Amino acid sequence: MTSGDETGQRRDERWPTARGPRAGARATSRDVARAAGVSQATVSLVMGEKWRGRVSERTAEAVRSAARSLGYRPNLAARDLRLGRTRTVLLVVPALTNEFFARVHTGVVRVAREHGLGVVLYLSPEGTGPARDPFASASATLDGVLASSMAAEALGSIRGGGLPLVMLDSDPGHEGASATVNPEIADGMRQVAEHLLGLGHRRFLHLASDIDTWTFRVRARALANALRGTDGAVVRTERAPLTVADGLRATERALAEPGHRPTAIVCDDDVLAAGACKAARRLGLHVPADLSVTGFTDLALATAVEPELTTVQLPAEAVGEAGMRALVAVLDGRPPAPEALPVRLVTRGTTAYARP
Repeated sequence: MTSGDETGQRRDERWPTARGPRAGARATSRDVARAAGVSQATVSLVMGEKWRGRVSERTAEAVRSAARSLGYRPNLAARDLRLGRTRTVLLVVPALTNEFFARVHTGVVRVAREHGLGVVLYLSPEGTGPARDPFASASATLDGVLASSMAAEALGSIRGGGLPLVMLDSDPGHEGASATVNPEIADGMRQVAEHLLGLGHRRFLHLASDIDTWTFRVRARALANALRGTDGAVVRTERAPLTVADGLRATERALAEPGHRPTAIVCDDDVLAAGACKAARRLGLHVPADLSVTGFTDLALATAVEPELTTVQLPAEAVGEAGMRALVAVLDGRPPAPEALPVRLVTRGTTAYARP
């Protein structure tokens, strides 16, 4: 089956395929249409990536080839003015001092650049909690928003205009989200539990983040589910803010409590794990001979400590890239492809067989 444009191209040989703009003039969609032997409407469909199902692959390639040979670039400013686009998106995260979110930002910017979009970074105050709209009117200034679950409370005023929203590392049922992109957090915690159970550990301390967000609730549920049904498995929880110092203090408190000492500490984050290792040394315990410790995220810190940290590697840049692709799809009126990004346990030097 051929399109009307292709039939017209064979019928009408008056248009030279190499014809282009006058010397010194910028190539236009009309020049591309003449060179490819198609209509300007077809050029718009192809250059706007909306040709599938409307024109053939052969016609689309002819248009792209003509555009390349003529040096044609779509007039994005005119198109955006017509569509009411600003070509700017907002990324809301707790803080770039957290390496995970810095990597997410890198992934977002990489894909945004491929689509000619700018990214405005907004850090929610104190890491989490409400934030005022950073613009006089976000809906008039932005095309869409990407946000982490740890910054979700900052979105109320920003999204007052009904902007498209893609949530990262967040509850898939988040009200108002156009799409959600998540690493497989529960599977990561399952891998940790199976690794430690395989080493003979049955007494666990869960050093948990004190931030009440979806991503940390999932970790707690996944750990409990993975240990359920294992004879003798016991888990105690101690919560702490996400700092090395707080992780140290929380571990010291937990290990000072009466009763059987845990043989493994499962931490919600590498930062807490670093604090746990420090507390063990202060108490005269050796990691991993006396106490195994695991982290979560695989920050640079994981290989800076000694012994190096066994942890779950989260694909932070891939989260940012997938989130930006989902937002681009929403802005283009396409359904975003659901993405759950795999994670993996990286076994290093902080875990070993439990002592009898």
